[in-house]
Amino acid sequence: MIQTLFGSVPPEPNLLDRLKAGIQKTRTGFVERLEDVIGGKKEIDADLLEELEYTLITADIGVKTATEILESIRQRVDRKLVADAHEIKSLIRQHLLEVLEASERPVPRVLEPPAVVLVVGVNGSGKTTSIGKLASRFKQEGHSVLLCAADTFRAAAIEQLEIWGSRTSTDVIRQQAGSDPSAVLYDALQAAKSRKVDYVIVDTAGRLHTKVNLMAELEKMRRTAVKIIPAAPHEVLLVLDATTGQNGLEQARKFTESSGVTGIILTKLDGTAKGGIVISIARELNLPIRYIGVGEKVEDLLPFDPEQFVASLFE
Repeated sequence: MIQTLFGSVPPEPNLLDRLKAGIQKTRTGFVERLEDVIGGKKEIDADLLEELEYTLITADIGVKTATEILESIRQRVDRKLVADAHEIKSLIRQHLLEVLEASERPVPRVLEPPAVVLVVGVNGSGKTTSIGKLASRFKQEGHSVLLCAADTFRAAAIEQLEIWGSRTSTDVIRQQAGSDPSAVLYDALQAAKSRKVDYVIVDTAGRLHTKVNLMAELEKMRRTAVKIIPAAPHEVLLVLDATTGQNGLEQARKFTESSGVTGIILTKLDGTAKGGIVISIARELNLPIRYIGVGEKVEDLLPFDPEQFVASLFE
């Protein structure tokens, strides 16, 4: 079952097939290379382990995770628990699954709507597009949605959100460009309460993680939200571009420190062969990945499930 703020929903049919198609570049770049390294070899020697390390790191799985995997393999070889190179693939698969499962956190349960989802991230990460896709997904689950255009620093951001509002038949609460983002949020939450809307998805300014004043504005928005709805925001989702690789980790660290990030939306996973960044994020930040973007279409934002993701890589 897929966990949401309002409880569980049934798993989607063909989710595994859609994942496989969405991360095809990573499958080709990582798993096929892994099979090339292991293929035809029986003995696990230093050369094989060196090639394995290179394969893991170039897939952006991260140095720490790669080192852990290799150390685990060495220990098993020394204890004669594994002797055949072909067993390595299943060991790697199991370790990746354990890393992803260790970072999982249950979605907080909202008993009384509206549920408030704050979406943060730097410009160009696919933030506003992800919000539109998220609105569509929530509506498909049978919920009502309101969008809040709190990225008031760029007029284009408000217009882009309104385009997504139109595409998904979702109302947008907005003010003029340059308005106080917290004031827009206040209006949106009051409107959501009066209309009995299930979800409020809040678009925030695309913040560079070095801009201290923008981070302070984000904190002000959090204070505004909690005054109107005591537990809000229920989720703070950080949108990261998978194609930025390890650079995205530093962004994520800064946002986590200042904005209380509770989960990740990883976009553009279909555009990179380094989908191992999924593992790296989970390992380094200990944050759950809630959704992944695997294409341009509105339905190409998929709920993340560790077991399904690892299966889509290896099967």
